[in-house]
Amino acid sequence: MKLEVESISKELIKPSSPTPENLHHYQLSFLDQISAQVYSPVIYFFASNDTPQFNFTHISNRLKKSLSQILTHYYLLAGRVIDNKFIDCNDEGVPFLEARIRCKLNDVLDNLVANELDKLVPFELDGAAEYPFGVQLNVFDCGSVAIGACISHKIADGLSTLVFINSWATIAGGQADLVRTHFLSAKLFPPRNNTLGYDPNVYITKNKNIISKRFLFDASAIESLKARYTSDCFRESLESKKPISRVEALSTFIWSRFLASSHRDRSESYEPQDFYALLHNVNLRSRMEPSLPENSFGNYYREAVTLVPISSDGTNASEVMCYGMVRKVMDEIKKIDKDFINKLQNDEDEYLNLLEENLSKFLKGGIVSFEFTSLCRFPLYDADFGWGKPVFIGAPALRYKNQVLFADARSGDGIEAYISLKMEDMAKFENDKELLAFVSSTGSTL
Repeated sequence: MKLEVESISKELIKPSSPTPENLHHYQLSFLDQISAQVYSPVIYFFASNDTPQFNFTHISNRLKKSLSQILTHYYLLAGRVIDNKFIDCNDEGVPFLEARIRCKLNDVLDNLVANELDKLVPFELDGAAEYPFGVQLNVFDCGSVAIGACISHKIADGLSTLVFINSWATIAGGQADLVRTHFLSAKLFPPRNNTLGYDPNVYITKNKNIISKRFLFDASAIESLKARYTSDCFRESLESKKPISRVEALSTFIWSRFLASSHRDRSESYEPQDFYALLHNVNLRSRMEPSLPENSFGNYYREAVTLVPISSDGTNASEVMCYGMVRKVMDEIKKIDKDFINKLQNDEDEYLNLLEENLSKFLKGGIVSFEFTSLCRFPLYDADFGWGKPVFIGAPALRYKNQVLFADARSGDGIEAYISLKMEDMAKFENDKELLAFVSSTGSTL
């Protein structure tokens, strides 16, 4: 459905106490510098349920006051990004917008339309510039609300975003057990003076031909896929092999069905490609030595890259779709270990050269990438601002193709996969019979 949005107000929320002079310069890390200049959005939907405390004015005041308080701990979010080097933590404040949505909450949740949800967040997702963070409080005709937040990917990964918002909710809810964060990324991954040879923003392109949809895989379907891959891959020595994770099994399955559906019509003219690259964003915190706390703030992730050669006419598609593919994915993810991280910290030039080489191949059409990001097992539904936990969490559609976001289902052990493809690819993919045999439900993206 098309959302009718009426702007109510806009203001800047500043920290409740000034940031100390010695903290005014927040240095971006090397991993921050090579992250794309986009916003990571999240929208929390809260149902009013006709409860007395669910008053919009009360909610607005509570959010603003608690945001001001949490910004004293996350002071960089109230500053301004300078070039690709640092944040001027000048306490200028966080944009806080308020808007009225001319429909009921259920109208939105029953018919989720990706592009319309752009209206519930404060910024354009590919317009990340000087603001590190922004909020939009939306009120529906039924009195329910949605909190749309955008944080710059230049300074934070997905886990950092959730940890911050949960900390904000802790203060808003009146709880005292706030978990302190750590700002160590620039010390652990020192910045470079020049990364001009590599521009991560090249991968982020506006394309109106991209469509995003949600596919729900319940726990039994995922277990069936794990068993299916395990039986074929590891029958020789199950005890000695690391079990296949839910994400490894599901990402391999989704990619294989994309490949099968996109190559189904062999009369189609294919563009010659050298490789498909499966990218899995891997959390570095637990893989470092010593390991970092989960609440460490910054960009602590890298991509595990599984390169798969594909012939120009797709004739070897069945070969790379074999169940042994999951082993290749697992092996590449396993390589993101303490030795990889140590090399990343001490030999940035070699890693940057590799990124530049892959970017050059991508620009020439030699690599077709397919990227997976998982928020599974992350504290996604923990944010309670004082009126209960969200009934649903989502985000606007991604603006670039061949992207998959995994998130735990609201209830149970299932996984929701938010998949962005070109329209012509999605038309084939969503009608793939083997895919649909494992899907519980589909729908427009969050």
